[in-house]
Amino acid sequence: MNNSSKAVVSFIVGAAVGVAVGYFLNSDKKDELVDKLKYQADKLKDKLKKKKAEYDNALEHELA
Repeated sequence: MNNSSKAVVSFIVGAAVGVAVGYFLNSDKKDELVDKLKYQADKLKDKLKKKKAEYDNALEHELA
């Protein structure tokens, strides 16, 4: 796939995502979508904090 094909595909995907986000933000389900996104973001943040703590402990153990 050449660069211009990749650019066209990227543009189409980006436009589709933009349309979907715009639709949801203008719909009655906006608050529900925002709550779900916040929940998923919090879960990801907690998971990353846990992984960082595990990594820090493993690194500390290796250096000790």
